[in-house]
Amino acid sequence: MPYLPSGFPDGAWLPDVVVELGERFAARDFELSLVGGPVRDLFLGRTSPDLDFTTAATPDQIIEAVSGWAEAHWDIGRDFGTIGIRKGDDTIEITTYRAEAYDPGSRKPQVNFGTDLDEDLVRRDFTVNAMALKLPSFELVDPHGGVKDLHLRLLRTPATPQESFSDDPLRMMRAARFASQLRMEVAPEVRAAMTEMSQRLSIVSAERIREELVKLICGADPRAGIDLLVDSGLAEIMLPEVPALKLTDDEHHRHKDVYQHSLQVLEQACALETGTEGPVPGPDFVLRFAALMHDVGKAKTRRFEPGGGVSFRHHDVVGAKQTRRRMQELRFDKASIAAVSLLVELHMRFYGYGDQGWSDSAVRRYVTDAGDQLQRLHRLTRSDVTTRNKKKAARLDHAYDDLEERIAQLAEREQLDRIRPHLDGEQIMAVLQIPPGPAVGKAYKFLLEHRMEHGPVAEAEAVDILKEWASAEL
Repeated sequence: MPYLPSGFPDGAWLPDVVVELGERFAARDFELSLVGGPVRDLFLGRTSPDLDFTTAATPDQIIEAVSGWAEAHWDIGRDFGTIGIRKGDDTIEITTYRAEAYDPGSRKPQVNFGTDLDEDLVRRDFTVNAMALKLPSFELVDPHGGVKDLHLRLLRTPATPQESFSDDPLRMMRAARFASQLRMEVAPEVRAAMTEMSQRLSIVSAERIREELVKLICGADPRAGIDLLVDSGLAEIMLPEVPALKLTDDEHHRHKDVYQHSLQVLEQACALETGTEGPVPGPDFVLRFAALMHDVGKAKTRRFEPGGGVSFRHHDVVGAKQTRRRMQELRFDKASIAAVSLLVELHMRFYGYGDQGWSDSAVRRYVTDAGDQLQRLHRLTRSDVTTRNKKKAARLDHAYDDLEERIAQLAEREQLDRIRPHLDGEQIMAVLQIPPGPAVGKAYKFLLEHRMEHGPVAEAEAVDILKEWASAEL
C-alpha cells in the first residue's frame, strides 16, 4: 500500500496493484499513467470505485504486458483502445492514448490513437478529470489546473467547452452530474456552451443518457444537477416533463411553483432515506426519481376554475403514465419503471385520511396496492408536504403517523404483506366442484374483495361465504 509523496493530501495512498502494473509497463518501455477519476479522488479524500489507466501502448501491446500477471482480460473495448483486466478484487481498464470526436450526424465516436499524454489529457471532459499520475514515478501531470479547480469547486473543460462537447455531447450531462455528485459550480463559459449546444444531446443514445441521469439523481445534491439540466435546455431533450412543471402556475401566480415544489420534495425524500440496514438505504434512485416526477401530470391536467382557482384532477394517474413512457424511452429496466410509476400513481392516495379517517378495508387496500413499495411510499408521501403553514404541516404529519400505526397494528394481526383470498384456486374448485376456467378467477376475485373488506375469517366460514356467493352468481 504505497503512500504518495508530498504535494498530495496527507495519507493519500494507492493499491499495490497500481505500482505493480506501472512497473510491468516501465520494464517494457511503455508510458503508463493512472488517469481521470482515481487521480481526482485522491485529492478529494475519496476511494475511487474505478482504476483507469492510459498508456502509449497499443491494445495488442497492453495484452502482452499483462499476460501472466492479470488473472483475466477482455477486449470488448478494443475498437476504442480499451483493454479490461482483473487482478484479485480489482477490475482495471487500460486505454491507449487517444483523441476522439463525434461526427455531427453519428452517435458513435471516431477514435484515433495517439502517442502523447498531454494530447490525450486535453481531450478529456473536465480539468478535474484531466490529471494523470505517471507510474511508477508518481509524477503528477496537471497541465490544465485540475487541482486548482478542485479547490475552487469549479468545473471547466481542458479545451474550449465547444470542442469538448462536440467531441462527446454527453459531457454536458456529465457537467450536471458532477454538480450533483461533487457539489461543483459550473464555469460561466461551460454553462453558456451547454445552453448553446443542448440540441447536440439528441444524438447520444438513450442508454448513455440514462446512466448519467441515474448518477445525477443519486448524487449528493441532485437539486443542483436538475436545475442545471433545466436552465441549460438539456432537460427539454431528455426529460421534458420536468421543465414543463414551470408552466403549471396560474397567470396570477396564486398557485405554488410546482417545479420548485418538486425539487423540494426530492430534497426531503433524500433526507428520509435510511442507512444500509434500514428499509430504504440511500441513495435510492427509485424514491428520488419518483419524488422528482410525482407531479409531472399537472402540466397536462391544469384547469382554471371559476373564481380563479386551479385544479389538477387525476394528475397522479396521468403523471404515472407519463413517467412510465419516459422511463421506457430512456431504456430503464422493467422493475424500476414499475416501481417509480406506481409511486407516482399512489402519491395522492393518503390525502383526506386526516379529515375522514379510513376503514380497516381502506388501510388494507393502501398496503396491498403499494406492495413492496410501501416503505418508499411512506417517505414519498411525507416528503410531499412542503406547505409553510406549520399547523397544516403538523396535522398532515400527525395523520400519517396515525396511518403508519394502524398499518402496523393490522399487520400484526393479519400479515398485511401477504394478503390472499380466504381460499386458493384449488380449494375453490373443490368446494364448488368446477374445473379450471373463468369461474374460478371470478370466485377468487370475490374472495379477495371480501378479505379486503372484512379481514380474515376461518376456513369453514369462508366455504359458506363462497357457496352463498356462488348460488347467486354462478
